[in-house]
Amino acid sequence: MKIILALILAFTSLTSFADQLQGKVIKVTDGDTVNVLTDDNQTHKVRLSGIDAPEKSQAFGNKSKQALADDIDGKTVRVEFNKRDKYQRIVGKITVNGKDVNLNQIKRGLAWHYKKYENEQDVEDRSIYANAEYLAQRDKIGLWFDANPIPPWDFRKQKRGLN
Repeated sequence: MKIILALILAFTSLTSFADQLQGKVIKVTDGDTVNVLTDDNQTHKVRLSGIDAPEKSQAFGNKSKQALADDIDGKTVRVEFNKRDKYQRIVGKITVNGKDVNLNQIKRGLAWHYKKYENEQDVEDRSIYANAEYLAQRDKIGLWFDANPIPPWDFRKQKRGLN
């Protein structure tokens, strides 16, 4: 039992957020990327972790961006993160007034749970995000209204001609 508990604690520490920042959202680029200005006058580009939203040129891309902007543009947010992506963007979970903004995009059917990177989420978030996607899909909310919505990772491949 002690070994199992030690493994659980070790796993949780690997997926928990190591850093955080707080600032004002000054730009919403798309449905999963924003710029946050901190009190020290630094701008940080933040990619929302655990989700992948439609590209702007894709169906529901503009709706996803607008919904995110309606939620957080001009607001003070908290970003919890533990990595940067290949473009040096912070990859993090954004909350405003304690509400998980990333999760809200999934619930509204305006983003996929990004399962390719789900191992970077803590176990609880992974489960909550997957269930939110299932419910949105079942209820045909947002992009799930389409019979076969194209995930953004496939859309990007098609756009680059890597099909």
